[in-house]
Amino acid sequence: MGIATIGAFAIGEYPEGVAVMLFYAVGEVFQSMAVTRAKGNIKALLDQRPDEVTIMENNQPKTIKAKETKIGDVIQLKPGEKLALDGELLSDSASFNTAALTGESKPDTKNKGEVVLAGMINMNSIALVKVTTAYEDSKLSKILELVQNATAQKAPTELFIRKFAKIYTPIVVFLAIGITFLPYFFVSDYLFRDWLYRALIFLVISCPCALVISIPLGYFGGIGAASRNGILFKGSNFLDSIAEIQNVVMDKTGTMTEGVFKVQEVSINSGFNKDEIMQLVNLLESKSTHPVATAIHNYVGEINYSIPMENVEEIAGHGLKATVNGKELLVGNFKLMDKFNISYDINHANIVYTLIAVAYDKKFAGYITIADSIKTDAKETVDNLHKMGVKATMLSGDKGTVVKYVADQLGIDNAFGDLLPEDKVNKVKEIKAKNQTVAFVGDGVNDAPVVALSDVGIAMGGLGSDATIETADVVIQDDKPSKIPMAINIGKQTKKIVWQNIILAFAVKAVVLVLGAGGLATMWEAVFADVGVALLAILNAVRIQRMKF
Repeated sequence: MGIATIGAFAIGEYPEGVAVMLFYAVGEVFQSMAVTRAKGNIKALLDQRPDEVTIMENNQPKTIKAKETKIGDVIQLKPGEKLALDGELLSDSASFNTAALTGESKPDTKNKGEVVLAGMINMNSIALVKVTTAYEDSKLSKILELVQNATAQKAPTELFIRKFAKIYTPIVVFLAIGITFLPYFFVSDYLFRDWLYRALIFLVISCPCALVISIPLGYFGGIGAASRNGILFKGSNFLDSIAEIQNVVMDKTGTMTEGVFKVQEVSINSGFNKDEIMQLVNLLESKSTHPVATAIHNYVGEINYSIPMENVEEIAGHGLKATVNGKELLVGNFKLMDKFNISYDINHANIVYTLIAVAYDKKFAGYITIADSIKTDAKETVDNLHKMGVKATMLSGDKGTVVKYVADQLGIDNAFGDLLPEDKVNKVKEIKAKNQTVAFVGDGVNDAPVVALSDVGIAMGGLGSDATIETADVVIQDDKPSKIPMAINIGKQTKKIVWQNIILAFAVKAVVLVLGAGGLATMWEAVFADVGVALLAILNAVRIQRMKF
């Protein structure tokens, strides 16, 4: 553009030289406005945390730097204040605005003992929060890190355009020099000024501004639009990948169901003391982070830490094992009973609820039934996936009857229960073996391997494990499954806009290049072919940030 402007001035075409620079400058302004808007959506996430917090020290409030807060400190959160660290609510209840964190406008009421996350704003009364996670390890810190690194992961189209521009630009400059001087040897009425003017037109038309600006801007806008809706893409390449997804494979607990279990029934055999067994189960489950442990704790109450318990071991996909008073205690599913050759006399396949089997001293002691409720938007999620032509499959370590019941309620295409983590991996491999693309949605530690294997790994970020969030390509902040089809739609719309810009740029440039080569196009047409198309492409790319998903 610089060469073309200087050339236009050199041959006395001052209005056209000014037009090249003026429109180019206007294009740059539009581009920076669009980038600022997209960055604003992402920065809304990055500015979630206050620098200072008020902690309670000897029942007196004291203001300290948020980074200096230690685990165990109690934060006093006044109405309208934003929480700086993850913690546990000590007050009886409090309402929080989670809009900036999750995109959800409705206030979220938390009760005593529930987890509250950095970035939540206290709504009405003073709340006390006990810090459970270090400043740098909070969910928000991890999420911010992901967003800051997102622009480093480029989509294939974006990478191609960058490489293309690097090689293409010098070639175009040499061709323009050729257009200026070579006709001297072949044309009888050669006029230097005419051929220089044609070469300048060629240079302006050939400038790859529209592509180099609008394509990264399209992807950047997609990441920004997703961030505004509480969906975090770790790179623009995942916007491309998710747009092509044919199968969504999902975990059940915590993904399509609330992950909040309640004990329905406790059936302990007559040869055992029910209270004693439940105390043992409560103590053993306290060593686990599984939602089942919380349900049992809420049912039994205080944990008796005076019980001598040793050799606690978690057996993946089965349950927990420990030694109490020299006797073996097993708490888990019926596969755990089979593994340790414990005989039982109930037909567990007929019970719809999740079952926790208990064995003590090599004898079957009984079982506990636990139920989990389906998320309110789970059915809508599956319906929207089907409308997009995407198949839904559910894989779970939970009992087959429970998984089938949930799948039937939601209209899921295929459902498999009683799976170990390696079984989930094998099921995803089976789908990929058919040359089909797979997105896996999960939240637990045991989901990390299958999240890593899938074409696009999606983590539930609110309650999800750190391992799964680290491994995933996309993080849904508020754990709402309805954001899965929304993420696919954002990917599709971004890809559509990027390709619209590519086709528009190449089509207009091709037409004006032909006219320019024949001497039919002036610098004004060339300016439109480059800067005008770049402006149109930028405005088109900005559209994605205004779309409602």
